[in-house]
Amino acid sequence: MNVAVILAGGVGNRVGAGIPKQFVEVLGKPVLAYTVEKFQNHPMIDAVEIVCIHSYIPYMEEMREKYGLTKMKWIAEGGATFQESVLNGINHLRDKIEDDDIVLVHFAANPFVEEEIITDAIRVCEKKGNAISTTPFYILSGLKDDETKCSTWIDRDTIACMNSPHAFRYAYIRDLYAEAVETGAINEVEPHTTTLMWHMGQTVYFSKGSQTNLKITTREDLDLFEGYVLMKQKRQREAEAEE
Repeated sequence: MNVAVILAGGVGNRVGAGIPKQFVEVLGKPVLAYTVEKFQNHPMIDAVEIVCIHSYIPYMEEMREKYGLTKMKWIAEGGATFQESVLNGINHLRDKIEDDDIVLVHFAANPFVEEEIITDAIRVCEKKGNAISTTPFYILSGLKDDETKCSTWIDRDTIACMNSPHAFRYAYIRDLYAEAVETGAINEVEPHTTTLMWHMGQTVYFSKGSQTNLKITTREDLDLFEGYVLMKQKRQREAEAEE
């Protein structure tokens, strides 16, 4: 079984909408609903778990009914940090899925993800045990001397840009987090699963990524997503007209 764990526990509001960005509406639909639909509509995804802010759990249940999100089987309560939310989501699945099932951890505010990215994450994870959506680093960059200048360049060919989804065999991610809690490593690293893996001596394997697979962070990102949705709707109308 392939299970998407969608992290909707964040309370960040850099988009300036007064509510967490994953619940901001774009063309009348919350960002999170668009994200869940990407996994709902993927033929290889069997179930979806939402890790959600406690106060929004009733909203999530309403959203499931309103948009027909039939694969959304579970809602877990989010934690105070990213790592706590991942841990809560993983632990919530302990009696629900098998060790060899694949879990895809994905950000709620990342609705740009496409079917081929999800498919390749599953493919690589089946072979390697984990997979992180990754793209090359295209932008000319350097190491800052200070806030005003730079005298050292970065070799772009040595940089990997990582995004969600992050795919894992369930036993692997469950045991990784259990060890991280036991040893205290979960409190020692930047709050991401990949940095926790590196801290604990693990190897990250690359799966397909895309420069358009953006995580919504700012108001401008929301504007980009609205344009993306309108483009998708236009293409769908054109395809239907040709049939």
